[in-house]
Amino acid sequence: MKVGHLLRGYLRLVTFGAGLLLGIQVPSYMDQYQKRVDAHFLEISNNISGFQATANLLFNGNMEELISYYENSNDRVFEEDSVSIRNIYNRYNLIVAEQGALSAPWYTSALHIVFSANPEIRGEVFQAYSYTVPLDLRALEWGFGAAIFVTLVLESAGLVCLRSIFFMRPRKRRVV
Repeated sequence: MKVGHLLRGYLRLVTFGAGLLLGIQVPSYMDQYQKRVDAHFLEISNNISGFQATANLLFNGNMEELISYYENSNDRVFEEDSVSIRNIYNRYNLIVAEQGALSAPWYTSALHIVFSANPEIRGEVFQAYSYTVPLDLRALEWGFGAAIFVTLVLESAGLVCLRSIFFMRPRKRRVV
C-alpha cells in the first residue's frame, strides 16, 4: 500500500508542476497577443490614414459618409473601391475594439482573450508562440494559481471517481 501512496504523491507533484508551467505561460501569451494586436493596429492605421484625411477634409471626419459617397458615385472605380475602403474601415474598428478590451484590468483582459479573442489574431499567436518561463510576480501568481487549481480539480475528480466505484461495489451482508 505504501507504493500506492508514493505514486499518488508523485502524481500530485507532476500535476502541480504541469499546472505551474501552464499558468506561467498565461501572462506571456497575453503579452504576445497584445503585441500582435498593436502590430495590426499600426498597420491598419497606416492603411486608413489617407482615407481618414479625406474624410476629415470633406466630410467632417465621418468615414461612413466618405464610404457612402464612394458607394453612390457614378464612377465605377469609386464604386469598386468602396468595398476595399469599407473592409479597411471595418478592420480598423475591429482592432480598435480589441485594443479597448485589452486595456481593461488584467482579469477582464484574460477573460476576453480566453472567450472572445479575435480568432485570426489568436491563431497567429498560437502559430508563432514562443514558450517562456518569466520569473516576474505576475507569472508566478498565474503559475501557482493554475497549479493549485489544476491539482485540486484533478484530486477532487479522482476522489469522486473512487467514491463512486466504492459505493457501486456490492456489500456483504452481515448475518446476525
